[in-house]
Amino acid sequence: MTLASAVAIIDDDEPVRDSLSLMLSNHGFGVCSFASAEQFIAALNGGELPICIVCDIRMPGLSGLELQKMLAKKWPMVPLVLITGHGDVEMAVAALKAGAHDFIEKPFSPDRLIESISSAVGQTAQRRLQDQEVARLATRVNELSDRQRQVMDLAVKGLSNKEIAQTLKISPRTVETYRAWVMEKTGARNIADLVRIAVRLEEMMLPTKSDPNSGTERT
Repeated sequence: MTLASAVAIIDDDEPVRDSLSLMLSNHGFGVCSFASAEQFIAALNGGELPICIVCDIRMPGLSGLELQKMLAKKWPMVPLVLITGHGDVEMAVAALKAGAHDFIEKPFSPDRLIESISSAVGQTAQRRLQDQEVARLATRVNELSDRQRQVMDLAVKGLSNKEIAQTLKISPRTVETYRAWVMEKTGARNIADLVRIAVRLEEMMLPTKSDPNSGTERT
């Protein structure tokens, strides 16, 4: 079982690790278990990330909360489910505010944990699909020439072909040609699609070649 297709269980209690591994395996999850957060971090040197992490909070060495801080800096896209037998409301609130997917106190029912992990894995899969789609859109937009991108930017602001022509000091017919290329290259079916593409890229703050912070513009 590779880490990239597994739920990572981190707990210094071997019987707990064995129990959780059996439970998750019986529900169709791949599992990789670790006796410490340090052991888990060492396994990440290969670059693979698990689909979800289930980690005890109180462990010798690096604690679950300390691991959470490390994950937030380096691998924020990996969902973390924290489990503990010594939790309190303040600790739970802090963990969730820091980005943990869930905080579960022992003893917990198998259904409670399975539901949490399934939710985390589903959200991660959806987010990855969205990220791939945005990256694909960014690639298409970056394939536009500088003039095509100018036409796109003005079109999504609501300017007509005539207004774009006046702004760029080109003919309306030329604007129509550039606009047609923009629609074809981005895959937009209409101006509403084009606006949605521009909004999604802006929300993700992905740099494009016309972004002054993205480096030298291509011609």
